[in-house]
Amino acid sequence: MKPNYVKSLLISEIKSVAANPQNYCYNPATDFTRKRKLSMEKILAGIIGMESGSITNELIDLFDASSDTLATPAFVQQGDKIKPEAFQKIFDEFSGKLMAGFADEMPVLAVDGSDVQTPTNPKDTGSFYTGRNGKKSCNLLHINALYDLNHHIYPDVAIQKSKEANEHKAFQEMVDRPGIPMALVIADRGYESFNNMAHIQEKGWFFLIRVKDGACGIKNGLELPGTDSFDVDISLKLTRKKTNEVKELFKDKNHYRSISSTQLFDYLPLKNKKAEAARFYGLHFRIVRFPISESSYETVVTNLGTGKYPPTELKKLYASRWGIETSFRDLKYTMGMLNFHSKKVMCIQQEIYGHIIFLTDENLSICVI
Repeated sequence: MKPNYVKSLLISEIKSVAANPQNYCYNPATDFTRKRKLSMEKILAGIIGMESGSITNELIDLFDASSDTLATPAFVQQGDKIKPEAFQKIFDEFSGKLMAGFADEMPVLAVDGSDVQTPTNPKDTGSFYTGRNGKKSCNLLHINALYDLNHHIYPDVAIQKSKEANEHKAFQEMVDRPGIPMALVIADRGYESFNNMAHIQEKGWFFLIRVKDGACGIKNGLELPGTDSFDVDISLKLTRKKTNEVKELFKDKNHYRSISSTQLFDYLPLKNKKAEAARFYGLHFRIVRFPISESSYETVVTNLGTGKYPPTELKKLYASRWGIETSFRDLKYTMGMLNFHSKKVMCIQQEIYGHIIFLTDENLSICVI
């Protein structure tokens, strides 16, 4: 993918949003209705290209140190008019078109979350944490993300207030969105759940999820080999029904599993009337355990085929998940996502989307606008 194309694509998406300010401003009747030196397009580009310097220095760069450079208050006032949804729209369209350009191969996506500290505000109860054990009070936003491990871009992001964050729900929403017809998702143990696996299966995607290696979690109740390493095909039928007839089926532990009414599972009703027949949901996967050192092992579940993806290949694939960890580090320390230019949450969200848009691999070679 040529750098000029990537740059022109981003500029095009910025222009598209700026051409419809009424959809993305807090006061559509008045905001950006007059022609100004600092247009909405210029504001959007400036925030997306922001680094960790002061706003004054960022404006000097934005205006190439010309006499047209505006004062910081003017920039802040104009930026305050724009909803974070404007940057989300740019991100969605930009990343979506980039991903479409890689349609000749199956994306390998890692999923994870990371907290970002924001200025302390006790009134924002959804993100405020009281300091304990010598630590200061703080507010946190939680970033949920899908990260393309081959092309080093983010196809999807969901921002939540940390205390209200639900990584499973955010992940399922990202999987369910249209746009990527086929993908492999690699996830750590925090995403171990039948519901997550079912959402991926329904989308027609593939999953590779590390699960708890002990007796609890998804492994609980399955009849597995007593060997240190194994690769077993499992075909479970999940149900919430617990009649005596169904309970007999549960004796076949590798084919039937009960889902309690308190366990979230979107593809079975919470309750079954007595007169209704039992409803089952089929979930097909392999459970694979392989060594990672002389004395330690990891267990994963996957719906990838055995022929092309033996345990040695699954081990390599799972190890590649670390790419999203290093990407979060780059966002925070290289792109400056630890140093925001505002105390307002909505402005911080603008900058988060801006940093994520701007963080790319050298292969995409996006230049500062």
